[in-house]
Amino acid sequence: MGFGWKNVHGTGKAGDAITSGIEGPWTANPTKWDNGYFELLFKYDWELVKSPAGAYQWHPINPETKDLAPDSSDSSKKVTTIMTTADMAMKEDPSYNKISKRFLENPDEFADAFAKAWFKLLHRDMGPKTRYLGPEIPKEDLIWQDPIPKGNSEYDVASVKKEIIDANLTIQEMVETAWASASTFRCTDLRGGANGSRIRLAPQKDWEVNKPDQLIKTLNTYSSISSKTGVSVADIIVLAGNVGIEQASGRVLDFTPGRGDATPENTDIDSFAVLEPLADGFRNYQKQDFSVSPEEMLLDRAQLMGLTAPEMTVLVGGFRSLGITNGDYGSFSENKDKLSNDFFVELLDMDVEWKPVGNNSYLGIDRQTGKNVKTASRVDLIFGSNSQLRAISEVYACNDSNEKFLDDFISAWNKVMNSDRFDF
Repeated sequence: MGFGWKNVHGTGKAGDAITSGIEGPWTANPTKWDNGYFELLFKYDWELVKSPAGAYQWHPINPETKDLAPDSSDSSKKVTTIMTTADMAMKEDPSYNKISKRFLENPDEFADAFAKAWFKLLHRDMGPKTRYLGPEIPKEDLIWQDPIPKGNSEYDVASVKKEIIDANLTIQEMVETAWASASTFRCTDLRGGANGSRIRLAPQKDWEVNKPDQLIKTLNTYSSISSKTGVSVADIIVLAGNVGIEQASGRVLDFTPGRGDATPENTDIDSFAVLEPLADGFRNYQKQDFSVSPEEMLLDRAQLMGLTAPEMTVLVGGFRSLGITNGDYGSFSENKDKLSNDFFVELLDMDVEWKPVGNNSYLGIDRQTGKNVKTASRVDLIFGSNSQLRAISEVYACNDSNEKFLDDFISAWNKVMNSDRFDF
């Protein structure tokens, strides 16, 4: 019991094994590293045959004995080497042919390319090199590791904060830019985040969700401060976001310097393109209509960032209180320069009835006057309609909960801003 399916055909192994249907070795020495794969592929013409199990595969025409392989269960026997249709593409497709011939003629180059590809396969989800341990860490920086130059951590943070404050950016500009930079972090493969300030570079600077016109204005200001102080733009982005939260909340936030600025040369544009948010419910953004609902995409994004349900809830509510949204959806606060629990108080107001006016648009109608008093998206209303999220929202909506709201918002904010700081 518990051994899974049992093969009752013959001995159940070796020649009686049940496989995918593809049967045979690819080289004459299957247990030895060599260049036999490319040598055999280009040495022979190949014919399409069926394996003993009935699967289509390719056999060499008139192979020499030395190019046959020992049988896996009886080394005294020889079996023909095989190729699949995918293998034949390595020879017949013009693009693959060019690559395969280069490896055929340069076995050392092939060995090096394989070693690097194998290393990438095993380490792709480990994040940046700062997380590697042990004596065998390669000295070479590889572009898929998203390398970031070491940043300066020895500077007067207070003086840089003064430069940011004197720049007279709005709270919304500072907070949105910091969020846009840091919220690319993915806890699945540990890519993205504010470190590296790749929001300055293609493709992130052009993503619709990041409001490129507003972003370039803000980044130009940060670049000027960076040139003046010698502090990385990455640090300034996060520090400015903290300044915005401090101005809106009256609190003082923790800040750890040391982020670096990546360059176009160590940024793979195509690789970073997949980090673009198709939807970001935190900013009430959706690139287009999808079969998946906006609120489900919010949950997916929160999970990708490693956030809990309370953290997701308090961040959305805080952003809405600051007017960080698309259009006026969910923006219920009169004072959008104050971080408050207004979103939750207004959302749960029983004097308002919500009615749909579009696929992702709702009007809040005053039950007494019949006037339209609010607008919201599906993402906004999920915090009142979903029982679990409503329970969290009710905590933050209480008259005596604003201090807890601020504590929890700042804690969640700091978590996002530092998600990619594996160096401390």
